[in-house]
Amino acid sequence: MRTEITEQPAILHDLLAQHMPVVQEVAQAIRRHNPDYVFLAARGTSRHAGTYAQYLWGAFNQLSVALASPSLFTQYERPPRLDRALVIGISQSGQSPDIVRVIEVGQRQGSLTLAITNDVNSPLAHASAHVLDTSAGVEMAVAATKTYTAQLMVLAMLSVALNGCVPEQMEALSHVPGLVQQVLAREAELADIAQRYTAMERCIVLGRGYNYASALEWALKLKELTTVAADPYSSAEFQHGPIALASQGTPVFAIVPRDVVSAELETLLHKLVHSQQVRLFTLSDEHHINILAHDSFQLPEGMAPWVSPIVGIVAAQLFCYHLTLAKGCDPMSPPGLHKVTLTY
Repeated sequence: MRTEITEQPAILHDLLAQHMPVVQEVAQAIRRHNPDYVFLAARGTSRHAGTYAQYLWGAFNQLSVALASPSLFTQYERPPRLDRALVIGISQSGQSPDIVRVIEVGQRQGSLTLAITNDVNSPLAHASAHVLDTSAGVEMAVAATKTYTAQLMVLAMLSVALNGCVPEQMEALSHVPGLVQQVLAREAELADIAQRYTAMERCIVLGRGYNYASALEWALKLKELTTVAADPYSSAEFQHGPIALASQGTPVFAIVPRDVVSAELETLLHKLVHSQQVRLFTLSDEHHINILAHDSFQLPEGMAPWVSPIVGIVAAQLFCYHLTLAKGCDPMSPPGLHKVTLTY
């Protein structure tokens, strides 16, 4: 797993260097189709990538992104109308029958269909009119790391291509591999922080905006690898009830890169620390947010907010990996899990 985490800068660099022409072709097909909205099917980690697309494509491309309920297509056999949609399936393996079914129904209804997968010979790829290969190489670890950031990069590249490859946006993408490498170079800091949480049984994970996806993914990695009951929330949604869970000593993890939503998050974190006396761990590139925390990791400065989920999640991956080792668990064999999960 650690090897796959460290491969990410090279994978992200190669995607940018080699795959942009194919991404631009797909972007041209999308513009010709002119969909009214995007209908996106995914499970697990890939669904978190879809959550990132909801924010990114909404903000940059004015596309509404709906996350599918695949059981409507399989168990209930009552699929919604998709004839004016761009139907996308995101899957590391491209094997899950319910995600494939969504694409098949979209194809039958006349939708433009797209698969984003790490296996271009998978059933999902064969069912789709267009395919974008995440090209992460074989991922042996059950917990997805490099395939997740590759999915985020492909989604970001497609967003930029739909905008005509604006130089400012292309430049922001070009910095991402180097920023990820900066995080990896400070792995020892995250390993040290992980040692302080070996007794943790539950925690709360917060993010907002582009990094709501990061909160979901960080919590999933904690559950998969360490069996910690990690509850992820948008910081806005957290204040509508779940905040009652935060009491003295409760571990609260927050990913707060610089963004328009970071001031609201900072206010919430200040309240949680000083009024509810939680134990706070932050991932942020803003020093004034990190100094609120008991534990913090300074993310690289200079990130465009919309690419920060690709960089910040790597710090979370390393933390989870080292916490797994510190708790005496095997990061390659999470209990009850397999690399490919087939749902119907």
